[in-house]
Amino acid sequence: MLADSYSFKTSNADEPMPDLYALLHELEISYTKYEHAPVFTCDEAYAALPEIPAVQTKNIFLRDKRGRRHLLLVTTCEKAVDIKRFAEQSHADRLSFASPERLMKHLGVEPGSVTVLGLMHDTTNAVELYIDADVWNTPEWRCHPLVNTATLVLGRAGVEKFLSSTGHSPRVIALEARAGSGEP
Repeated sequence: MLADSYSFKTSNADEPMPDLYALLHELEISYTKYEHAPVFTCDEAYAALPEIPAVQTKNIFLRDKRGRRHLLLVTTCEKAVDIKRFAEQSHADRLSFASPERLMKHLGVEPGSVTVLGLMHDTTNAVELYIDADVWNTPEWRCHPLVNTATLVLGRAGVEKFLSSTGHSPRVIALEARAGSGEP
């Protein structure tokens, strides 16, 4: 695992997503980058990174019954999400996981790499962003840089600047854990 800190780093052709790094540079958003083996679960993400005081985000991309609404939910890895309850909170009709094709179309990522940073590809603002208050109120976030072979640690102020640049206004919600999950 490699860890590099970047303060307004310029991108280069060897980076997996040079457009993302160029945007972070343009916005003057600092980050620390950790490279690791591909991770597909929260447990794998925790094992791949050293203990750092940042929330490990879990990102869930959903669509409504008719496929007209697309929602990105950002929560913590510790929280089991009740999709039906979240559908009620978001006033959506029968949510289900979006297909890999919809992931690529709206966020520019493949399954396993869903991230709030994918909103840079949602130029029509078709994706509604919901962020769990438990994540929003944390000063440092762990986010995939559009691939699951690296993790960026960004400050919340940087995330806010990024979202402002993409035109996405987060809806911060008190997301309750699924009943029986052991969450408070």
